[in-house]
Amino acid sequence: MTEKMLKFVDVPQHMPDKRDAALRNKDWGEIYEEFQTERAAEQSARCSQCGIPFCQIHCPVHNNIPDWLKLTAEGRLEEAYEVSQATNNFPEICGRICPQDRLCEGNCVIEKGFESVTIGSVEKYITDTAWEQGWVKPVQPRIERPQSVGIIGGGPGGLAAAEELRRVGHQVSVYDRYDRMGGLMIYGIPNFKLEKEVVERRTKLLADAKVDYHLNFEVGKDASLADLREKHDAVLIATGVYKARDITAPGVGLENVFQAMDYLTASNRKGLGDSVPLFEDGTLNADGKHVVVVGGGDTAMDCVRTAVRQGAKSVKCLYRRDRANMPGSMREVHHAEEEGVEFVWLSSPKAFLGDDVVDGVRAHRMRLGAPDATGRQTPRPVDGSDYTMPADLVIKALGFDPEDLPTLFDEPALEVSRWGTVKIDFKSMMTNLDGVFAAGDIVRGASLVVWAIRDGRDAAAAIGKYLEAQSEQDQTLAIAS
Repeated sequence: MTEKMLKFVDVPQHMPDKRDAALRNKDWGEIYEEFQTERAAEQSARCSQCGIPFCQIHCPVHNNIPDWLKLTAEGRLEEAYEVSQATNNFPEICGRICPQDRLCEGNCVIEKGFESVTIGSVEKYITDTAWEQGWVKPVQPRIERPQSVGIIGGGPGGLAAAEELRRVGHQVSVYDRYDRMGGLMIYGIPNFKLEKEVVERRTKLLADAKVDYHLNFEVGKDASLADLREKHDAVLIATGVYKARDITAPGVGLENVFQAMDYLTASNRKGLGDSVPLFEDGTLNADGKHVVVVGGGDTAMDCVRTAVRQGAKSVKCLYRRDRANMPGSMREVHHAEEEGVEFVWLSSPKAFLGDDVVDGVRAHRMRLGAPDATGRQTPRPVDGSDYTMPADLVIKALGFDPEDLPTLFDEPALEVSRWGTVKIDFKSMMTNLDGVFAAGDIVRGASLVVWAIRDGRDAAAAIGKYLEAQSEQDQTLAIAS
C-alpha cells in the first residue's frame, strides 16, 4: 500500500488503539495494540516532509525521521527499518519508552490544531515488523581486529557502544553486576511500558554478534579498574547512576518506606519468574495497600502504575510542584490518571507516621515562589497547611546520583566532578586515565535511555579513533626498532 504525503490536512492524528484502563490494570501487557499496516502507512503519510525537520533535530540520536516515515507510507518497510536502525541501536525500545511528547513529536512543525505525527508508534511498528520478517541480523564485521574493549555496565549506553565497536571488528567484553543484561531496561522499566522479551532479543542479538557477557560481575570486587585496564586495550565506564536520592524527614526509617528501584526491581524480577522473598511475603507488594509515591519524574510514574496493577487499595502521587512543572512525561501522567492514580499537586511530605511500620504521611501544601538559578519556581511550604493521608507503603522516587566510583572501582586516581559524575574530555570522551572512557548517565547525570544510546555511540567512535592511533603508534615503534 502506497500513501501520498502531506495528509495531515485531512487525516487526523491516530495512535494505535489503547486498551481500556479497566482491562490493562489487571495485567502487565503493553497498553497499546499493534499498529495495523494500513493505519501505520496512513499516519506516516501525515508527515509534512518539512525542509528543516525539527523532529530529527530534537532527537538525541538524530534519527532520519522524515525519511523513514516516507518509506513507511510507500510500503517500503525493509528500507524504512534500515534507515531507522542506522542511527539507533534500539529503535523498537525508543519507540516504546522515549518521551516523544517532549522530543520528536513535541517539536513536530505541524500546527497543534492538526496534531503531530505519531512518530514513536511508527518507529515501534517498523522495527517490530523487521523482527517478524527476519530482517534484524547481528552485526558481522568485515575484519576482526585484535584490540579488545572492556565495557563496565550492560545498560543501553554500554550495549550501544558494544554493538558499534563490534561493527568495526573490535573484541568486546561487557561486565555487569546483575544476572541479566539490559540494566534499567530490564529491572527498572515495567512490562506495561517495555515487555522484557523486547530487551532480551536485543541482548541475544549482541551475543550472536560475539559480544562477550560477564554477568554478576562487580568491578571493585571481582576485579579492579586497574585489572580491566591491564586486560583490555580500552575501557568504557557506562554504569549509569543508581544511588537513590533520599528525603530528610522524621520517620523516613520506618518499615515499608522504600526506594523506587528496590520496588521496581522486585516487581520486574517477579515478572521474569525469579524468586523474590520480599515480594512474596507482601513487603514489596502493593496488593490491598494504601500507596503513596513521592516524586514527579518518569520513575514515579512507573511506581504508581505498577502499584495499580499489583492491586493497591489507593495510589497517590505527591509532587511538590504543579502539573505544568512536572518533569515526567505528560503522556505518562495521563495514562496514570486513566488507571486510577490520584495526583496530589503542590504537596510535600513533612513526616512519615507510625510506630515501627509506616501507617501515614503528614504532608503540607506548597506554593511556587521566585525562580531559582535554573529558572524553575522554587516550592515553598504554606504555613498551617498540614494534613495527613493513610499509607501502608511509601515509595521514594526522588531521582538518582552516581555512586562513589573511585572507591567502588578501587581507583582513587579517577577524577570525578563535584556531583560525583565521571569527568571526561568531551572531545575525546576520555577520563584523566589513559584509555579509560566514560559515557551515559555516569557522565551527564540521570537522563533518558535515548541519551545513553547517543553517548554510547559517540564513545564507541572515540574509542575507535583512540585504538587506531595506538595501533599506528605501535607500528611506528616496531619499524623504528
